[in-house]
Amino acid sequence: MKRIVSFILVVLVTAGVMLGTSPGLLKNIRLGLDLKGGYEILYEAEPLEQGQQVTKASLVQTAKSLESRANALGTSEPEVTTEGTNRIRLKLAGVTDEAEVRAKMKEPAVMTFRSKAENDKEGEYTKIELRGNEFVENGAKVVFSQLNAPMIDIQVKDKAKFAEITKRLIGQPLAIYLDDQLLSAPTVQQQLSDGSAQITGNYSREEANQLRDTINLGALPLKLTEKYSQSVGATLGKLSLDQTIKAGLIGSVIILVFMIGLYRIPGIIASFALITHTWLVLAIFYMGEFVLTLPGIAAFILGIGMAVDANIITYERIKEEMRSGKSILSSVKAGGKHSFRTIIDSNITTIIAASVMFFMGTGAVKGFALVLIFDIVTSIITNIFFSRFLLTLLVRANVLKKPKYFGVKESEIRAL
Repeated sequence: MKRIVSFILVVLVTAGVMLGTSPGLLKNIRLGLDLKGGYEILYEAEPLEQGQQVTKASLVQTAKSLESRANALGTSEPEVTTEGTNRIRLKLAGVTDEAEVRAKMKEPAVMTFRSKAENDKEGEYTKIELRGNEFVENGAKVVFSQLNAPMIDIQVKDKAKFAEITKRLIGQPLAIYLDDQLLSAPTVQQQLSDGSAQITGNYSREEANQLRDTINLGALPLKLTEKYSQSVGATLGKLSLDQTIKAGLIGSVIILVFMIGLYRIPGIIASFALITHTWLVLAIFYMGEFVLTLPGIAAFILGIGMAVDANIITYERIKEEMRSGKSILSSVKAGGKHSFRTIIDSNITTIIAASVMFFMGTGAVKGFALVLIFDIVTSIITNIFFSRFLLTLLVRANVLKKPKYFGVKESEIRAL
């Protein structure tokens, strides 16, 4: 009786949690460009000046600059990723003016050091004193004072010009801008004639590192060339989503009917485990703030198919043990034990293949591989351990007394 009560409680609590949270999960999962509609651009980066190279740091900082610009345009949660050694992919959902996006995004990130002009308002600096390409490449470094406060060391190419600027601005701010965004406004303390200076302020280590990277980026601005672009309308994205979900639901219903028809009570348990598996993957997407795309949905449905595979292998082994004349409890134990290694081996090899796709692939390939990995891990939890736990509860409670509950006919059972 205790096992029956435990079974009922586990099923009811799990079902209650899924029913209570599923509407919120489905509503708040972030959709990718191909489902929500928007604009995607692939850029190739190259230095503005001859003889310079595109470094990993400059590529990452340029990507951050693109993200800031996209946010300034008011787009919804821009997705910016670097690819290879010189490419940046930009995805913007909900874009209405593609021409404005293309014009704004391809401009190189411009860093300037500015002072106050005659008619500037409070906190405004419009007179450009230095540009990013006038600094020594990778010359900015984070150092620490005797009180362990972070500072940024910088170096300029033209010492005489820097000496004149610092002499003229003693006691005044020399503001640092990236594009038109004010990053910092340190005050000039003295004339600097050796071409080097220290920027001090109430910075955290993270802020100091970010300012250092920005200055180094300004010393090597990158030119962006558009290599590829595509526009996805919101209507097309919604149509793709609706059709994919419809196909997935039809396929899932067919699978559940097949499992119940072939394996009877264990089939019902497997179906419940599959539904739990689906809910758990959606919960991971929601909590991890992952973006769901069409390739991700494809991997999601593929993972359901693999989860069904695990149940079929287990239940077929259980049926074989029953046909050999073993008791139901012994058959469940032996079938579960013999099928476990086969299932784990096949899942691990798929995870290895998906991991290679994730680390070697780009864009949609990465998304497909990531969803597939999550799918397999949750499948192991739900369709191996959880479903076997529920089945064992019923068997040990002596509820499943006859082989026909497992889809095995009496005539198929051989005497020992």
